[in-house]
Amino acid sequence: MTDRNDSLAISLFSEIFMADQLARNRISRALPRGMELSHFSVLNHLARLNEERTPAQLAAAFHVTRGAMTNTLNRLDWAGHVHIRPDWDDARRKLVSISPAGRSACDAAIQAIAPVLAEAVADIGEDRLRAALPVLRLLRQKLEGGR
Repeated sequence: MTDRNDSLAISLFSEIFMADQLARNRISRALPRGMELSHFSVLNHLARLNEERTPAQLAAAFHVTRGAMTNTLNRLDWAGHVHIRPDWDDARRKLVSISPAGRSACDAAIQAIAPVLAEAVADIGEDRLRAALPVLRLLRQKLEGGR
């Protein structure tokens, strides 16, 4: 890379890291009491998929360790937000699904964070954000492929 490209990459990733930190902070504060961002992320993922996943699949989807995902799933299970059952075809595995209470909690979280997200979209403008999405998506795909 040239010095100019290095500077561009550093500036780009500095902005992404700061935006990520600020977004996580704002969304975390808006979430219902007792819900963490990791909890919401897993519930939202399961709600969108609408099918069971193994803890290992969830860990891979979120790029976290199996231990970290197990901790999150245990907390969600304790709260009654997920169902964790043995895999009937392979007793060594477990399957996780969102519970009705988890769907309600996810919906409540979406209601709570929607104003924060809507404010950002309104201030920046839908067209500008829509134009940025393909570049951010390509960057994510490039980073996922470069493990």
